[in-house]
Amino acid sequence: MTREAEGAHAPRGWRAVYGRALEWLVIALMVALAAEVTLGVVFRVIGRSLAWYDEIASVMLAWLTFYGSALASFKRAHIGCPEIVDKMPWRARRAFNIAAQILVIAFFVLLGGVGVWITPVLATDALVSLPSIPMSVVQSVIPISCTLIVIAEFMHLADLLRARAPPAATGGIALADGLH
Repeated sequence: MTREAEGAHAPRGWRAVYGRALEWLVIALMVALAAEVTLGVVFRVIGRSLAWYDEIASVMLAWLTFYGSALASFKRAHIGCPEIVDKMPWRARRAFNIAAQILVIAFFVLLGGVGVWITPVLATDALVSLPSIPMSVVQSVIPISCTLIVIAEFMHLADLLRARAPPAATGGIALADGLH
């Protein structure tokens, strides 16, 4: 792909800032997790194991997974099987993709809502190895990441709604192409 073609599909404005913020969040979590695991290994080798090492590593991995999913949603990088949908006529393909986006958004709104509902319930529980950290803080990743995913999915839905049919002579393009 030429540099001009890449630039034509690059996110602009607040989208670029949003994507860059998600990237930096995921990078920070990866670096923190790597440092924490390295620290845990070093302390275990010298015979002074950290009591909180395993639990914090598990929490950080979960956070990395959730926030990484938000980044993948923004970049349209989740696994998919577009082959069947791409064979549909353009109007059917567009309608199918819009319906799929609405279902994805509905799922993450529901999941985020359950996360908001469960967070206060967990406020009295805490991590075993670090009782000063409430489980509500640990589980806050669910509603926060769901919100980030819904924002990314709404951006894609807006692109789908604005998409216009390609000229008939070109044979068509996948609706997902260039919409990230």
